[in-house]
Amino acid sequence: MLNKSYVSAGFLILVFSIFLSACGPQREVTQNEVTQGEPEKPEELTLWAWEDTKAAFQNIGDKYTEETGIKVNVVAAENADISLDAPAGRGPDLFYETHDRIGDAYLQGLAAEIELTDEQLKGYQESAMEAFTVDGKLLGIPSSVETIGLFYNKELVPDPPKTIKDINEIAEQLTNADQKEFGFLNITSDFYPTFPFLTAAGGYVFGENEQGGYDTSDIGLASDEVVEGAEIIHSWHENGYIPESLTYDVMNGLFRDGKVGAIISGPWGIPDFEKGLGDKLGIAPLPTYNGEHLQSFLGVKGFAVSEYSESKYWAKDLGLFMTNAVNSKSLFEDTKRLPAREDVSIESELYQGIQEQLQHAKPTPNIPAMAQVWEPMGDALVFITQGENPKEVLEEAEASIKEQISLLGGNN
Repeated sequence: MLNKSYVSAGFLILVFSIFLSACGPQREVTQNEVTQGEPEKPEELTLWAWEDTKAAFQNIGDKYTEETGIKVNVVAAENADISLDAPAGRGPDLFYETHDRIGDAYLQGLAAEIELTDEQLKGYQESAMEAFTVDGKLLGIPSSVETIGLFYNKELVPDPPKTIKDINEIAEQLTNADQKEFGFLNITSDFYPTFPFLTAAGGYVFGENEQGGYDTSDIGLASDEVVEGAEIIHSWHENGYIPESLTYDVMNGLFRDGKVGAIISGPWGIPDFEKGLGDKLGIAPLPTYNGEHLQSFLGVKGFAVSEYSESKYWAKDLGLFMTNAVNSKSLFEDTKRLPAREDVSIESELYQGIQEQLQHAKPTPNIPAMAQVWEPMGDALVFITQGENPKEVLEEAEASIKEQISLLGGNN
C-alpha cells in the first residue's frame, strides 16, 4: 500500500513558494499599470521562452517591433530561476508558462493579474482562459492547447476504436506478448494518460466551491465510479494486454516500429511517430464508455506578465500580439502548437483527432494543491495493476493527498 511518510517534492516546492510570496512585490502598487491607459513606450521588452520556441517567438517579436518600435528580446530561459532573477532585476517582462504552474507563480508573487476588455477576449477558447484563471483572477494569456488522443496504426487497425469495448477487442485480437506485439498500450502507472479511463464512469480530482474555484477538501478519486475505471485498467494487466513496468520509451518504440495497434499519446509524439509509420499513422479522439466521451486533461501554455516588470501595460500588449489569430497560426506552422483560439482553423488530418478530443478536455487543476495528487495516484495505479483492491488503494491515495494538502494550509 501507499507510504504516507514521504514528503513529496511538490510539498517542498510549495512550502518554499509560500515563503517567497511574503517577499514578493506589493501588488496594490504594481498592478495598476496593467489596466491603466496607454503609458509611455519602453525601449525594449524581454520575453522568457523555451529553447524550442525561441526562434518562433523572436520572429513574432520582430513583427511587434516593426509595429510599435519596441525592441523585443527573446531569451531561452528554461533553466533560469525567475523567483531569484525577477526580484534582482534580471527577470523578464513577459514569460512563457504552463497553466498548471501559474497558480504557484502567482503565490510566489511572480505573475501579475491581468485585465482584458471584451474586445481583447474575443477569439480565445473559453476553456483556455479558464485554465489561466485562479480564484477569479486572470494570470496569463493563452497561446496553445494540448491534450491526449488515440494514436493508431492504420495497417493493424483500419478503423479507430470508438469504445473501450472496441479497445479490449483489439487488444485481445492483436496481442502476442512473446513476439512483443500488442493491440493496445497505455502507461498505466502515470495518472495523466490514465485519468480518462479512471473517470470513464464518473469522478473528478477536486470539487468546486461556491466561487467556482476548486475545493480541495472535496476529492473525488475514491468514488465507486473511479473504482469502476480502476477495474478496467486492472483488467488490461490481468488479461496480459499490457506488460508490467511498461515505460514510455518502450511503448513509443514498439508503436513507431509497427508492433502496436493503438496507444495513448499527445501531439508532442506526432513527429517521431510520423517518421516511423508515415501514412499508416492515424489519430482519433479517445473512445466512449457507456455512450459518454472520455474526458482528458487539457494543457494550456501561454504568457504571464511579470509582477516585477516596470512595463506591465506593454508586456500585456506584447502577450496579446503574440497570441492573436495571425501569429497563432504562424506559431503552429513553426512549432506545431495548436492555437488556443476558436477563430483559427488548422487544416491537418493528423491533428484533427487531437482537436476533436479538445472538445472533451478539461483544464488540469491549476492550483498548487494539484502537485500533491500526482505521486499518490501514480503509486495507487501501480498497486491496482498488481491486483490490489482498487477501493482500498484509492481511499488510501485520497487520504494521503488530503494529508499533504492540509500540511500546506488547506485550500491552495
